[in-house]
Amino acid sequence: MIGIVGGGIAGLAAARRLQAHGEDVRVFEASDALGGLAATYETAGDPIEKYYHHLSASEETIVDLIDDLGLSDDLDWPIGKNAYYMDGTVHPLDKPWEILAYPHLSLYDTFRLAMLTLEVDVRGGIPSFDTYENLEDFEDVPIKEFLLEYTTRGVYENFFEPLLNAKFGSRKEDVSAAWLLGRVKFRGERDLLRGEPLGYLDGGFGQLLDRLVADVGRENITTNARVTNVGFADGAATSLSVDVEGETETHDVDDVVVAAMPNVLEALTGYECDIEFQGTVCSVISMDESLTDTYWLNIGDDAPFGALIEHTNFIPQSNYGGEHLLYVPKYIQSPEEAVWQMDDDEVEELWLSGIEDLFPAFDRESVNWIRTARNPRTAPVYERGYLDMVVPYDLSDEVADGVYYAGMASRAQYPERSLNGGIVAGYECADLIVETQ
Repeated sequence: MIGIVGGGIAGLAAARRLQAHGEDVRVFEASDALGGLAATYETAGDPIEKYYHHLSASEETIVDLIDDLGLSDDLDWPIGKNAYYMDGTVHPLDKPWEILAYPHLSLYDTFRLAMLTLEVDVRGGIPSFDTYENLEDFEDVPIKEFLLEYTTRGVYENFFEPLLNAKFGSRKEDVSAAWLLGRVKFRGERDLLRGEPLGYLDGGFGQLLDRLVADVGRENITTNARVTNVGFADGAATSLSVDVEGETETHDVDDVVVAAMPNVLEALTGYECDIEFQGTVCSVISMDESLTDTYWLNIGDDAPFGALIEHTNFIPQSNYGGEHLLYVPKYIQSPEEAVWQMDDDEVEELWLSGIEDLFPAFDRESVNWIRTARNPRTAPVYERGYLDMVVPYDLSDEVADGVYYAGMASRAQYPERSLNGGIVAGYECADLIVETQ
């Protein structure tokens, strides 16, 4: 039997892939719910994810899985409208003329930003189309230093710096230029007249989890099952000790896939990962009316959050019983930060007050409900030297034969953590196990 530690999308994808090769698998999930960061809330209509999700056209693995599971007819690609809130004004930034009209960048700033997004290096006046080909060349380059050299100070200060503040907070100076270039490559192609199509499953990504669970077989998945120990003999993993609601079970295994955060891997095997992670406090606010006409609104002005993501400007509110749904997220670099210390009522008041400051016409009486999720490890800090710290899929040299890793510290979750990256990591581990049989 192959034991899989973690019932998120990576663990479920690994289990399904292994079963396709005739392997016997068992998934152990420590919590009472499957799906990890893709878990959902109920609404007046379709469920909605606790943390915002959408797909880029470059994420081919998850699109293929959706097709394999018979859900391709439910995969839509609406335009996710983007804008920047700066100096009290919402500036749309999807169409070329909107970008040209953005008053906080000069025409030359806009040109240099456009060339970066097209992956063209125009330093010295001679365009180069292969400067950014190898991300590893920029792994040790600070992101600020890179942007000042490859774009302009105006681009850095009036476009990227507020985004970096929102994304990485006090850690922004540690971030690698390779991360930014990887993000540029990660995004899909834009429709020049409308903006960027983004993928979303009609009915929510909970459908994908439900189909995966059904395919793997609920009888092969145990929730409320915390793996407490991996047993080794003769340099190989041989067993798992599992606490199931206070009772300890021992399962013989041929291989183990740890599809969880690296702190779980370290607790079970002693393997230490140096990657640091951010936490997130993320609320979903249900409203009777829309706040803006934008899906993703980056906030450049002073506010307690870095973005407002109005899901029902992306997916129709009719899918949610007429509710207008708004995500309000805040990345946390330390548990000492004030927002992390707040209880849900305090967080809600902070968000609503912040929205009122930005949008004086906002009426909090229009709010139906607010639900807040917290997780201390939702995304890595993509600091310089990050790729040297990723955990290998096959840990036979580092730990023991038969130990594999498919969690968020894997190579598949670079340059951005995603559902697609989780599936890729699960597949990579499953394929390596099959190759060694």
